[in-house]
Amino acid sequence: YTRLATIPVSLKYTNDKDAEDGLLGLAADPGFASNGWIYMFYSPAGPEAKNVLARYTMSGDSVDLASAKVILAVPVQRDECCHTGGSIAFDRNGNLYLSTGDNTNPFAIGYAPIDERPGRSPWDAQKSSANTNDLRGKILRIHPEPDGSYTIPEGNFFHKDIPFTRPEIYTMGHRNPYRIAVDQRTGFLYWGDVGPDASVDSVDRGPKGHDEIGQARRAGNFGWPHFVGDNKAYWKTTFVDSVTVRAGERFDPARPLNWSPNNTGLTDLPPAERAFIWYPYGPSAEFPVLGTGGRTAMAGPVYYRGDFQGAARPFPAYYDRKLLIYEWMRGWIAAVTLDADGDLASIERFMPSTKFSNPMDMEFGPNGDLYMLEYGTRWFSGNDDARLVRIEYTAGNRRPIVAAGVDKPAGATPLRVTLSSSGTTDLDEDSLRYAWRITRPNGTVVRRLTGPNPTITLPRAGVYTVSLFVTDAHGARDSAKVWIAAGNEPPKVDIDLLESNRSFFFPGVPVRYAARVTDREDGSLQGGRIPASRVIVTADYLKDVLPKESLESATAAHQAGRMLLEAGTCLSCHQLDRKSIGPAYTAVAQKYHGDSSAMTRLVRKIRGGGSGVWGSVMMPPHSQLSEAEASEMVAYILSLADEKKPIPSLPTRGAYAPPVAGDSTASGVGVVVLRAAYTDRGANGVPAVSAQKTLVLRAPSVIVASGDTAEGVQKYKGPETPIEVTIGSRSGAYVGFKQLDLTGVSAIVFAALAPKPQLNAVGGRVEVRLDSASGRLVGETTAIQPADSLGAPTQLRAAIEPTIGVRDVYFVFRNAEATQGRNLFIVTTATFEHARKP
Repeated sequence: YTRLATIPVSLKYTNDKDAEDGLLGLAADPGFASNGWIYMFYSPAGPEAKNVLARYTMSGDSVDLASAKVILAVPVQRDECCHTGGSIAFDRNGNLYLSTGDNTNPFAIGYAPIDERPGRSPWDAQKSSANTNDLRGKILRIHPEPDGSYTIPEGNFFHKDIPFTRPEIYTMGHRNPYRIAVDQRTGFLYWGDVGPDASVDSVDRGPKGHDEIGQARRAGNFGWPHFVGDNKAYWKTTFVDSVTVRAGERFDPARPLNWSPNNTGLTDLPPAERAFIWYPYGPSAEFPVLGTGGRTAMAGPVYYRGDFQGAARPFPAYYDRKLLIYEWMRGWIAAVTLDADGDLASIERFMPSTKFSNPMDMEFGPNGDLYMLEYGTRWFSGNDDARLVRIEYTAGNRRPIVAAGVDKPAGATPLRVTLSSSGTTDLDEDSLRYAWRITRPNGTVVRRLTGPNPTITLPRAGVYTVSLFVTDAHGARDSAKVWIAAGNEPPKVDIDLLESNRSFFFPGVPVRYAARVTDREDGSLQGGRIPASRVIVTADYLKDVLPKESLESATAAHQAGRMLLEAGTCLSCHQLDRKSIGPAYTAVAQKYHGDSSAMTRLVRKIRGGGSGVWGSVMMPPHSQLSEAEASEMVAYILSLADEKKPIPSLPTRGAYAPPVAGDSTASGVGVVVLRAAYTDRGANGVPAVSAQKTLVLRAPSVIVASGDTAEGVQKYKGPETPIEVTIGSRSGAYVGFKQLDLTGVSAIVFAALAPKPQLNAVGGRVEVRLDSASGRLVGETTAIQPADSLGAPTQLRAAIEPTIGVRDVYFVFRNAEATQGRNLFIVTTATFEHARKP
């Protein structure tokens, strides 16, 4: 690349923390081809806290610094971060639009920053966004003049003669309108506004955070910090002390008022207008296609195919008049279809199979290609994946996407297998032809087959290559391969539990097991032909893993957590072994290594957000993640601190004693993984084949809310509850668990509460029934009585009739005196007690 110029900028706040300032916006003048003018919005170095819009002249491949003309200055505060905006766009009349952020610290509260106490102006967005006499939290509109001055276009929000207003304002009430765009045909203004961090609605603050895509057809007030999204209102709050607030009245979008002592503008504000599109961290009821996760909304151009007559690669007519929006955190682009009036018709993903690396700006080039800047995965860093990309539209037929499989990839001869083309697709929905070719290692073709899922018998031993060729109706073709090993039957491995429970482990109670191995060619372990030394048996206690039916091994659990991290927005702020905007995951693992309570705290923090441990930057909440998913992510992160030592093999028949119960098993977290594995000796010239069997035993304390089925109950998870709790809403309500082994279980102990003030509770008892909510009663607790305060949970013990084997188990909540509108009680966990306690 060529360096055009070097301009000193301010990159620090007065507290020496990294600022969001620097070069904030860049745009070429509409007449750039003849005048060479470019506009920059940046934070000049020096003692004066301001951001400036300046015009420079380019000469060849350099910027003439002496040509600088400061057109507009925006006074700011640099005592606290954040939010600077900075996007520049022009309309077809040569008017320049400039976005500015609210310049307000958001970290003291995840809702609207409305702090009117003395000395707290940096925490009060009413000083800027809701201030008609301030240029921050706005989108300004001016008309640059040749001499470096500017005039005010007709139609701005405030006439120049109105006291306590700034005529440059076009739209106000923005938090951080980071990227904006102007429809060159209609003149409509679009922007993405980055919303606050709160993940849940508050009873004394207001709504949870939403990001917004805005549309302005005329000047207007878009509400921040009094409203968010579709005019969801915040409360006017008064601070009782540094952390406690007293809620007042909700702000009224029809007549918003700004009584802040930090306000230098009008008190009576224009009515608030709602966002065009809005969405929270979790699923959006109105716009589900936008997904879940972190939020950083941005608005791109409106595409008009007629603007690219004669271009080499124009986008198809399908995208004509569509608005492109994009997400810095979630890594997607979406196409918004507008109707003839400019109203929203539909939203769809653009290139839905692609996850972009934090897209932060985009424009169409004259050749019809879409140019996009990607920031890269780490904040404040020179990212290897930061880049300028070009997206070309290539018209024409697309090749099929081919997948090949086989139902039995290995076995003794004669080996009969069914080939599968499952997963093969054609994006153009063409008819497809399937051709299979089976070859030996020397390349000799054994058979040729047709059809999507043919069957073949291989009589001779050997390793065969199966190639699938798929051709569409236009002749486009692609292929895939799979391999078959004929001549060596895979071994069969199993683990028998001897007088032990197959669902739970009980701390200190030995799990008695015996491995079984049979192999067609090698013989069996029990028969003596397979020596015990060739069978690997391991037992692991994983204290930071939630039970999961699909869990095959400790590695699988951690792999699931790693995939969740990589699929979401986490890597936008964190890296594996390097600090980014947040700490490295290895640093997190080391910090909490050996901390038995870390799992619960970190799961809560991932789902609820927070700050203060690694600095002032807030980690946004990820409420869309289930507790199980967050636990898998934390388990993977914490595993990075484990010293990877080889685990010695246990005897093929023996006993494993799980550790004594601790904080993890008491909250339903922790599993014992028993694994047996055997690799055979190979046969008939075919390489060895491995097989394994894994059994997962869960902690004896289960979270009742994690049941497989429920009726008549409410589930609640709030900041004051470390785990999700279950509330019995009527007599006969139940929670059911599928296929639990009650062998050796003598009692189940329920942790319960019946607070009258918070729940209007009447108390009651828990019945334990088999197979259904009306099935055989095998135990019940005494009744819990309602209490006048929340207090500590009461332990309700239900002795269980001796029961052998796996059954569906139902917990039924009873109180015959319960009336409509009265809850029974809260249940948090159910702990299964073994008849033989350690």
